[in-house]
Amino acid sequence: MKYKEGYVDAQGTRIYFHERGDGPPLILLMGFGADGSVWEKHVAVYEKHYRCIILDNRGVGKSEQPAGPYSTAMMANDTAAVMDHLGISRASVAGISMGGAIAQELVLHHPEKVHCLVLISTWPRFNQYAKTVYENLKKIRRTSKPDDFMELLQLWIFAPPWYEREYHSLVEGQQAAASNPSPQSQNGFDGQLDACIQHDTVARLSQISVPTLITVGSMDIFTPPAFSDVLHKGIAGSKLVTFPEGGHVHHWEDLDRFNAVTSEFLLENRP
Repeated sequence: MKYKEGYVDAQGTRIYFHERGDGPPLILLMGFGADGSVWEKHVAVYEKHYRCIILDNRGVGKSEQPAGPYSTAMMANDTAAVMDHLGISRASVAGISMGGAIAQELVLHHPEKVHCLVLISTWPRFNQYAKTVYENLKKIRRTSKPDDFMELLQLWIFAPPWYEREYHSLVEGQQAAASNPSPQSQNGFDGQLDACIQHDTVARLSQISVPTLITVGSMDIFTPPAFSDVLHKGIAGSKLVTFPEGGHVHHWEDLDRFNAVTSEFLLENRP
């Protein structure tokens, strides 16, 4: 499988991407605080059928991390710039959490560029409770040690069954955060969370007409299933799949089923 990486200047910000695999293009968009490498165990499956283009969103990883404000529409335009740079006129698009919010704006602003959508643990608009959670994450990150902040974040995104089974791996994740030589900047973190807080597509969901799969963990307390219900009701013909013991990161917690469900949808809607 081929491997390629590069940078694109998008709205004055350098955006990093890498790609793997052969076939029709599949754009993969990650959530806040994480770079594109987190797609690794999904790309290992997708690259057998698709040319996978994986971005580091502005504010994280090898992409530039300018001061905000950011918006999901801005990051959708970053994604469009990467597609244009690579000569990709239309692609399937999958996004996790903030990546799913970016994907919504991509199809709304550039409908001709999106063949089908996979929206994972995402939302069309936060309620006040969710907005307050994200505002608090910005404040707490400024004053916490990286390992302590990672422990807090893990409590939000993993479901109790995974916590019981994989506690040792969660502790390893905390240790890795403490020793990370290149952590996300506070500018990048704040900019990404501000984009999440301000994201609002509720009134425009009816404009999305491409085949759409929505996946959510039934135990997700970070972007609760009610948010996915709004997406499902608003996007005509969309399919909603739940993961009963999954949290916000059900795509990790039930990896094999998630890969199977999303691969089936993508292949059914392959160009």
